[in-house]
This record gives sequence, structure tokens and C-alpha cells, in this order.
Amino acid sequence: MAGKPAWWRKALWPNGKDGLKTRQGRQAAWRRLAVLGAGACATGLAILLAFHVGQDLARSLAGGDDDAPQALPTALAEAAPAPAAQAAIPPAAAAPAAQTPAADTPFVVKSVLKIDGPIRFGQFYWDESQSQAGPVVITVDLTARVLSVFRDGHEIGATAILKGYGDKPTPLGVFPITQKDATHVSNLYDAPMPWMLRLTNDGVSIHGSKVEKGYATNGCVGVPDEFAKRLFKVASLGDKVIITDGKRLGLGGSINPGA
Repeated sequence: MAGKPAWWRKALWPNGKDGLKTRQGRQAAWRRLAVLGAGACATGLAILLAFHVGQDLARSLAGGDDDAPQALPTALAEAAPAPAAQAAIPPAAAAPAAQTPAADTPFVVKSVLKIDGPIRFGQFYWDESQSQAGPVVITVDLTARVLSVFRDGHEIGATAILKGYGDKPTPLGVFPITQKDATHVSNLYDAPMPWMLRLTNDGVSIHGSKVEKGYATNGCVGVPDEFAKRLFKVASLGDKVIITDGKRLGLGGSINPGA
């Protein structure tokens, strides 16, 4: 059934199909077709732009925030490299805590050996069961003629001693052990001084000796050889030796070796 030509046919061929029979007519038709195509594209772009503008407006009114951080999809999160580990750096102002030698702090007697009566010459006691570790402090009482060894405040050894007399007395004071020599021989007296612990630069030391009544030293502290060997084993360079004349420390008594 014939009817009116479609609008696009009329736009392309205003003179009908007869207009296409000439070269000029066909060229005019193609130009009109190009114009119609460009118009259609422009119209489509305008519609798309209007759609997105409407979306942005709706998001703004709804309070959405496109700048908010978004969680990565699982696949991307697994593929993302982990941050490199960083070593902890201490603050520049942090300084190592000062270490105070144990011998320069007050020495307190925590326990003493069970000894019945005075210690006779050549006799000694030794028991390390109360203290297996800790700073060593040695005390010498010239009046009582007794040397005691304390470790962490617990008496682990005690013995009778020989001391100096006359113009070679044993000096009083606090002396650090500055040298250890198990087979030392005195260069002044050409005498053996086994298990020697040096206290002064002029030769005063603790060493093994024949501890018997009637004997003396040239200022040193002489102890039985076996006791000297045990003391040599537990004592270290820098340990303090406190030599007094009549100063006795009982349980709970204290003295500052650094004073």
C-alpha cells in the first residue's frame, strides 16, 4: 500500500527518486546524508553528557565522596607487594645505662658459715652451697687474723692468715685485685708465692703460704695453699679486698668497698 514517503527519504531526495538520475542530484543526496549523520552523532553525545551530569548531581545531593579510600579487590590486594621491613632505630638521645661495679655498692652480709670457735692456724672452711654466682668481696681482719670470702653477700670461705709485722705491716684499705699468677715467685725475696692475687704495686698480695704459729709475712696476707687455690679460682681481676684492723661484720652488717 502506497503512502507518504518516510521523512528521511524526503530529506535525502526532496525531488523524489528522479532527482538521483543526474550526477548533481546524487552528490547533493550524499551531502545531505553526511549532514544528517553528523547531527545524529551530536545528538547522541549531548544525551550521554546530560546523563552523566545527572548522575554527578544525584551523587552530590546524596552526600557521596569519590575521594574516599576504596578497598582493593581481593586479587589486587594479594598481588600488592608488602611494605619493606624497617629496623627499629633507637632515639638519638637514648644512651646506655651506666654500669656501676658491684664492688662500689654497699656490701651487705647475707649469710655466714657455721664455725664453732676461733679458726686455728692452718685451718680453713669452704662451702659454696649458699651462693653459686655473684660479685666476690674479700674481707681481712688483721686483729682476728681471719680472711673471709663473700659471693653475692654469702660467706663461702674463711681461714686463719699470716700478716706482716714491724716495718713490713699489712696495709689497711680497699684494694682491687690487679694480677693473678698461680705460680708466682717473689723477685724481692726469691720465694714462691703460689696462687698469688696482687693488691699493690709494691708487692703486697694474697698468696698460699705455710700458715703456722710464729710465722709472719713481709706485708702480704698468707693463707693455706689449698685455700689459696680455691680462692684463686673464684676471684677475678677487679674484685675488692677490704683490709681492716678490728672491723668485724656480722649478719646484716654492711660496708662500702668503694669508699
